[in-house]
Formats: sequence, structure tokens, C-alpha cells
Amino acid sequence: MKTLVLNVDRDDDFGRKAKVTSPIIGLKDNIDAANKLGQSDPEDSDLNAIFSAIATYKQLKDEDKQVEIATICGHIHVGIKSDEILAKQLEKVIEKTGATEVILLSDGAEDEYILPIIQSRIKITSVKRVSIKQSKELEDAYYRILKLLGDEKVLKQFVLPVALVLIVWSIFVWLDMTRAGFGAMLLLLGSYLLIRVYRLERRIVSIWDEIKSGFLTGKISIYTSILAIMFIAAGGVLSYYNTIDYVTTNNINPDIELVPILYFVSNMVWAIVIAGMLIVFGRVVDTYAKDKKNPWRYWIVPFSLLTFGFITSAVTGALYKALINMPNSFTIEPFTYPTFIGFTTTGILIGIIGAVTNHYVKEMYFTENMKIEIEKETATLVEKN
Repeated sequence: MKTLVLNVDRDDDFGRKAKVTSPIIGLKDNIDAANKLGQSDPEDSDLNAIFSAIATYKQLKDEDKQVEIATICGHIHVGIKSDEILAKQLEKVIEKTGATEVILLSDGAEDEYILPIIQSRIKITSVKRVSIKQSKELEDAYYRILKLLGDEKVLKQFVLPVALVLIVWSIFVWLDMTRAGFGAMLLLLGSYLLIRVYRLERRIVSIWDEIKSGFLTGKISIYTSILAIMFIAAGGVLSYYNTIDYVTTNNINPDIELVPILYFVSNMVWAIVIAGMLIVFGRVVDTYAKDKKNPWRYWIVPFSLLTFGFITSAVTGALYKALINMPNSFTIEPFTYPTFIGFTTTGILIGIIGAVTNHYVKEMYFTENMKIEIEKETATLVEKN
């Protein structure tokens, strides 16, 4: 029974650095290979492994056992290609040495991925791990991290948010806006966590795909949506500065935080309504012109938007006027102004008109669809007969 002391260099440091051809069989060749690698890179961990293999070989020799020593090397691209080379070299070594069992030596956790390959060809009696420069635990953790980083799912879940945060932070630092950058970083991270919690990834991906297809097919809704976003952004900026100017001019009590918020919302309402109208207009055009479908399902939306605009504008406007003198007094007089009554009544009437007409439109739409279905079925029966 002959024992093979086998040293494994999975990433071929001996071939790349010491220019040694593998497999390396025999004590003399292994000592020469170790000396060459030591001269080219004295800190390489494979150097520790091969000298340990030599020491193990000599120890077994002193015990008068039949023993041989060999080193097999893989490829710099560790993986399938490397393991195929190692398997071929191992078969060559077994054939040449006539070994029936093996003592495996490796310089770390990565080389031990070859264990199943060796076990399928020869009996393993012992595995010795040589860790001199680095601790076993640290190296294990290192290779586990490398393996995780190779997983696309892990990259998207953990590396992507870190990368986005770093990019946003660096942009704001470059613009000399460190405080704003910190806020933007927290906002980005919070948004990402919110998306993960509610599992909105697929919805966001579908929206992105729809945007891309919209640009490629020339859908009007893409452009009206962009215009709507610009309206909201512009409305938000104008409302913000109008609110600051209003609070400063009227000496609003800073303890009453609700007043500037209500004033901001009151100024922002119609920007939201216009943006909504633009989005609906784009959808209607695409539904009718591009998709060749009936656009009646969007009938109620403009009425709902206008109802929202009139009522919200009336309520927020009346509320901030009622709270403006707080904490001294609260008055309900703004709720009796003609503006409040007129806006509220108009909003309610528009909502009622929208609901009633939507009912008739749905019936008309349903009847029209039924006629189309009947015509299709009739045409099918005629063709069969």
C-alpha cells in the first residue's frame, strides 16, 4: 500500500510565479519547485504548504512507509477550468506513482473544494491544512465572503444599496453640500429599505420596462408623465418659497407648525391636479391611438381630480386662516366665506356629475363590448357552417 502526500495549488502559483510545470512528482522536484517559488514570492502561502508536504513525506519515510510526494496545480481562473486541470493531473500522478491512498495538504479553505474530485479517484486518509501567515478563521471568512459576493442575488440586495449610498454621498461632497448629502443618503437608504419591506421591486422593474418601451414605441403617456413630474417639482419649489415668504411677512408663530404646512398644501394642490390631468390625457391618447382600445375607463379620473382640487384647496385654505391667530384664538369664520362654500360646493357637484355620468358610460361601454363579442361569435359560427 503506497501513500501519496499530495499538495494542491488550485490557482497555479507555481506555474505563474515560479514557472514550474505541473504535476510535480518526487522529492527532488518538489524541493526545486519550493525553492523557485520562495525566490519569486517568499510570502506566498503555497510555499508553506509544499514545505509541510516535504516534511510529512520525510516523516513517513523515516517510519519506513511506502510514500511518494506530488504537487498538482490548477489555473489562475479558479473554478471549473482549474478543477478540470487538477483532475487530469491527479489521474496522471496516481498512474505514475501507483498510490492507493493520499494525504492531502492545502494552504487554505479554497483548495479544499477539490476534495470531492480527489475522493472520487483515490482514498483520502488524512487532510492537513497549513495556515501560517493567516488564521484559519480569517481565511474561512474571506473565502465565504468571496463566494457570497459572487452571488447575483446577494449583490443586488446588499452591495447595490451601499454602492448607491456611496455614489450619492460622493456627488454631494463634490458639490460641497455635505449636510444635504447626508440627508440624501439617509433618504436613499430609507427608500430602498421601504421597497424591500413592501416587495415593490417587481413593480418598479415593470414601470421601468414600460418607460423604456414607451420611448421606443413613441407613447404619448411617457412624455405627459415627465411633464407632470416637472409640474409637481416646479409647484413644490414655488409653494415652498411662497410659504417661507408668507410666514416671514405675516410673522407667523413658529410654534404653530400646522399653519405653514397647510399653506404649502393649499398652494400645491392645483399643481397635483394639473399633473394628474396630463397623465390621464397621455393614457387616453395611448389607449385609443396605440392600443386600439376604448378609453372610457378613464372617464371618472378627471372628475375625481377636480373634486380633490376644489375641496382640498377650500379646506386647507380655510384651516390655515382659522389657525393663523393660534394659540390666542381659533375662529370658524373662514369656513363661512363664499370662497370656501363655493369651492366645496363646486367640488361636490363635479364629483356627483362624474359618478352619475361614469355609471352611464360604463353601461354604454359594456353594451358596446357585448356587441363586439356577439359579432365575433356570429362570424365564427358562419365560418364553421
